[in-house]
Amino acid sequence: MHPTITGGCLCGGVRYQVDGPLRPIIACHCEQCRRSSGHFVAATACRRAHFRLTEDATLAWFSAVADHRRGFCKRCGSSLFFEATGGERVSIAAGSLDAPQGLHIAAHIFVAEAGDYYSIDPGVPASADGTHNVALP
Repeated sequence: MHPTITGGCLCGGVRYQVDGPLRPIIACHCEQCRRSSGHFVAATACRRAHFRLTEDATLAWFSAVADHRRGFCKRCGSSLFFEATGGERVSIAAGSLDAPQGLHIAAHIFVAEAGDYYSIDPGVPASADGTHNVALP
């Protein structure tokens, strides 16, 4: 049995809980993630069956790519979720978790699109595209 993990946006208009394990963090450096967040995105993920919105009064979705969408708070602007429509997982912005979960960055993806103002830790696996070997628990 896994402990219940909670999180939400800055203003509290969106809250969620996860009743299952979280995947280690993947840092995505693609242009879309950088533009939507203002930096690269560090996200964990869980199985959709373990995820539940507990408050969604200010949740909005945006689709920049067919069959995928980003969830954010339309009041405070917090970037929260990324998912494939009908997919088995929900990616969750690591910074939206309520408490430290002991997670770590396990991979960097789309490093070919990374900003030129920061460095990527050479001790963490990285790929120029979206490939990684970090499995969903």
